[in-house]
Amino acid sequence: MPKPLKIAIAGALGRMGRQMVEAVAADPRLELAARFHRLGATGEGLVERDEALALADVIIDFTTPAASADFAEACAVRGGPALVIGSTGFDPAELAAIAAAAKTVAIVRSGNYSLGLNVLTGLVEQAARALGPDHCDIEIFEAHHRAKVDAPSGTALMLGEAAAQGRGIALGDVARRGRDGVTGPRPPGEIGFAVMRGGSIVGEHSVSFLADGEVLTLWHSAGDRSMFARGAIAAALWVAGQPTGEYDMRDVLRR
Repeated sequence: MPKPLKIAIAGALGRMGRQMVEAVAADPRLELAARFHRLGATGEGLVERDEALALADVIIDFTTPAASADFAEACAVRGGPALVIGSTGFDPAELAAIAAAAKTVAIVRSGNYSLGLNVLTGLVEQAARALGPDHCDIEIFEAHHRAKVDAPSGTALMLGEAAAQGRGIALGDVARRGRDGVTGPRPPGEIGFAVMRGGSIVGEHSVSFLADGEVLTLWHSAGDRSMFARGAIAAALWVAGQPTGEYDMRDVLRR
């Protein structure tokens, strides 16, 4: 039997961090090597970040964009471990820092680790390729719990990128993040986003292709966070054997 893969969990006291700790501890393919939280956090068996990096084969990180970029840079300086990033809401500088770190270590970064959602992403790209802007408008809707701090969600943007890729365009050139007031007619080719926040919704996402006389909607619902943990574990097992570079969940699913 192969040796278990050593995993360190960043943000171990957070909502997804706790879910990941439970999932890793229950998986015989993995060893929970370390748990760490923000700088100065103590108790509950936590260690400092640098100690966790020294103990692990892979870091699983569902924290914040700034923290994720910092972890990536720290892993790159050490020459490892590999990194699985589930944070969302990155700014261009943070994305650039992660891309630079990926020249030295292997990184999987995804806006969503649900295996089903990542299959949906492929379907969205395929539908957008078949249903061009002369035939269909595209609208993306997402709903999350009241505590989520970024909007649109990283998953909604991932779906938007898939739709744009299917049409061979840049999402930034056609995205409409919100509508208010007298907005005028909808421009051809626009990809619209709508957001709902409230309650304890784990995650709802839909992509609608709207034509004259018909609507096609592709939809995914997250019932609990265990699906994200399963996907992150699949990514960790995969990335541990990969060369340096930045990957996403579609790379993992193509294994």
